[in-house]
Amino acid sequence: MDSGYEAVIGLEVHAQLLTETKIFCGCSTRFGNPPNTNVCPVCLGHPGVLPVLNKKVVDFSIMMGLATNCTINRDSVFARKNYFYPDLPKGYQISQFEKPVCEHGFVEIETGNGSTKKVRIKRIHMEEDAGKSIHDLGETTLVDLNRTGVPLIEIVSEPDISSPGEAAAYLKKIYQLVTYLGICDGNMEEGSLRCDANISVRPKNQKEFGTRTEVKNMNSFRNVERAIAYEIERQIDILEDGGKVQQETLLWNADAGKAVSMRGKEEAHDYRYFPEPDLVPLNIDENWITGIKKSLPELPDKRKQRFMEQYGLPEYDAKVLTAERETADYFEQVIAETKHYKLASNWVMGDVAAYVNEKKINIAEFPVSPKNLGELINLIQDNVISGKIAKEIFPEMIETGKSPGEIVKEKNLVQITDTSELEGIVKTVLENNPAQVEQYKSGKEKVFGFFVGQVMRETKGKANPKLVNEILRKELSK
Repeated sequence: MDSGYEAVIGLEVHAQLLTETKIFCGCSTRFGNPPNTNVCPVCLGHPGVLPVLNKKVVDFSIMMGLATNCTINRDSVFARKNYFYPDLPKGYQISQFEKPVCEHGFVEIETGNGSTKKVRIKRIHMEEDAGKSIHDLGETTLVDLNRTGVPLIEIVSEPDISSPGEAAAYLKKIYQLVTYLGICDGNMEEGSLRCDANISVRPKNQKEFGTRTEVKNMNSFRNVERAIAYEIERQIDILEDGGKVQQETLLWNADAGKAVSMRGKEEAHDYRYFPEPDLVPLNIDENWITGIKKSLPELPDKRKQRFMEQYGLPEYDAKVLTAERETADYFEQVIAETKHYKLASNWVMGDVAAYVNEKKINIAEFPVSPKNLGELINLIQDNVISGKIAKEIFPEMIETGKSPGEIVKEKNLVQITDTSELEGIVKTVLENNPAQVEQYKSGKEKVFGFFVGQVMRETKGKANPKLVNEILRKELSK
């Protein structure tokens, strides 16, 4: 970004809640059902119907509010947000305006070089989703109303974000929290986590905000960064050319790598908000909040700190392991079977993560049970098998579901730790390779690795590497 300007960014994140039914009716929220089958007179806005609030939506909203250090408003009301679009059958959306369920919170994000930054949360409010317009079927636009009435929370940040990288870090934090809480699956491609960015630029040291634009249609963390970077540069170019930034809404086109104008930017008065007459005010008492607070899982920042203190893990390991709740859960199930925490961390972050990423599955679907992985780690640490043998039997554990002990026994892979047996093999290797022995004695230390390899080949990888090194050095020094 041009050094003479600074960006001011706020994000509006919509999280689709993992309830079985919609926010104001009993229709299913299941994704992927045939178009216009998850509908009823209530979510279709038929005359005379009355909405009934889904209590689970309030529970989930309070959970997110507590996780982001918000004040939970004891009295909260719904409002009608009026606008006209084909996928909004009532001609208005039930949302919250003046009294949202949560306000005035914050999250902390990492900004690089070990530093953190607090991003304030302005509000979290409940609302119903609109339907979906399908524009890619020739010249016809079709409407699927399955999504109409699906419950959302909108998390609105203050304009505390200063760069595309910070925006991505903030969105990842929100993703991490909603998935840890189990209130949203966080799938950006399917639209269950959506992000709009309000962006403006201004000369450095200027107090007044510049004219802001809103960028929509960003369906990945990477696209959020790209779209915001594009819009910042676009606004700076306009100002540098002596022009004025227009207040408008833009759509991000990931394929073209640019944002295109969609419409003029709306303000609150454009929606003519007024209180929803069919829903009574929501009263949230202290017992309700206390009960939810007790049910909250351990949140990622606290869990990361505990992993460092309780298991002695480096900060990097703790951060990777607690990035997703399922991974942290799997790791703790592994170490219930073994006390070798660092080795367990290496396996979960390495071989396990590699397989999960390659197969594009959740770690909960990983075929090796935590019990079996813990047993494998114990076999390595107890010198029953070498690390090399462990790597060889790991794919078979994945393929067959067998325990490592079974495989080791079936294939006779127990590590050779008998000193006299290894001494005999080492002497034979040295006798068969006199030229290399002379090279080693003349100062070519690299030849030592050759001898280790020969011994491991003779033992089919079963020799204890530490003992092999000790015996080789003793014999070569004679």
